Amino acid sequence: MNAPERLSNTIKLPTTDGRLEDFRLSVPRDFPSRAQGVFTRIAYSAAHVVSDPLREQDPWLDCAIDWDATIAYRRHLWQLGMGVAEAMDTAQRGMGMDWPTSLELIRRSIDASKDIKGAFLASGAGTDHLAPENAKSIDDVIRAYEAQVGAIEKLGGRIILMASRALARVAKSPDDYHKVYDRILSQVKEPVIIHWLGEMFDPALAGYWGNADHMKAMDAAVEAINRNAAKVDGVKVSLLDKDKEIAMRRRLAKGVKMYTGDDFNYAELIEGDSEGYSHALLGIFDAIAPAASAALTALAKNDNKTFNEILAPTVPLSRHIFKSPTRFYKTGVVFMAYLNGQQDHFTMVGGQQSTRSIGHLAQLFRLADQAGLLHDPDLACSRMRATLAVHGIV
Repeated sequence: MNAPERLSNTIKLPTTDGRLEDFRLSVPRDFPSRAQGVFTRIAYSAAHVVSDPLREQDPWLDCAIDWDATIAYRRHLWQLGMGVAEAMDTAQRGMGMDWPTSLELIRRSIDASKDIKGAFLASGAGTDHLAPENAKSIDDVIRAYEAQVGAIEKLGGRIILMASRALARVAKSPDDYHKVYDRILSQVKEPVIIHWLGEMFDPALAGYWGNADHMKAMDAAVEAINRNAAKVDGVKVSLLDKDKEIAMRRRLAKGVKMYTGDDFNYAELIEGDSEGYSHALLGIFDAIAPAASAALTALAKNDNKTFNEILAPTVPLSRHIFKSPTRFYKTGVVFMAYLNGQQDHFTMVGGQQSTRSIGHLAQLFRLADQAGLLHDPDLACSRMRATLAVHGIV
């Protein structure tokens, strides 16, 4: 007897109790491949990098990038109306991507953006070439920031001022943070985006701004930002707490934007309330870019109903991708790119594809389907089966 024919869009997925169950994919949503209008919110996607699995390397130690595929993904984002937040934590900065490779990525992205009308990007400047244990003083941190800011500005790039592990290590009080930020902001050529990255994304940043209490830390951050408002385009807050973001948003000086980094509550923060709204600088926009573009188009037309209908199903997916340990979210972002044919393999810089379990990836697959984000179900099923097979599930 012949084996029963397996439907191409039906797949057996593992469950939390160790069983396999049939999962039938739904019809994907037909999101446009290009932006359909001008947005009323500035939307940056922090973009991932595509590793080169064929280059001879030590995967845990070396940083091999497929430059063509990496830049092609940025073109995909620009065509959808997204800006690119380059060389950020989504690009595995500090988790496989070193500073020299990050600077080369920034250079290539700036060059590529010149070919696309309306393309915009800002790039992460930090202190990651200075090992935290080698930072002995605040002046060491200042010199490290100056080196990276200067290198990016020399390329013609705009700055996202990233949080510093070295500063978190050597600072003794909020005054030390003020000294560093005052000095760097006094020197930048164009207004920057300041990134406050919470310890859930990077445990080495616990106590940033001089206090483990986020609300007390916010006092120090707001003081530094508002007194340098002419040099600050906006602030990206990544604390995964909408109430803290809203509280900070309402305290910012006039003209200083809030860019949400809340991958749990982005839909309602972008939509806003009677007192304001957040723009976006999000890692999840890498994974849901077509949906985000369509939703922002609807919002620009004051069609809040469609905006929420599109984004609401993406929120469970995002919360799953960014679940604790949150710093491993990059694995889910790259897996989405693999499922959707944006890259040919599921390997990552630093071997980071191993940071999530096969059960986690199976649930990601289900949630991506429910959000209408697997645009080619046959391809997605084929690639999910290949991933399952690597784990001995056939």
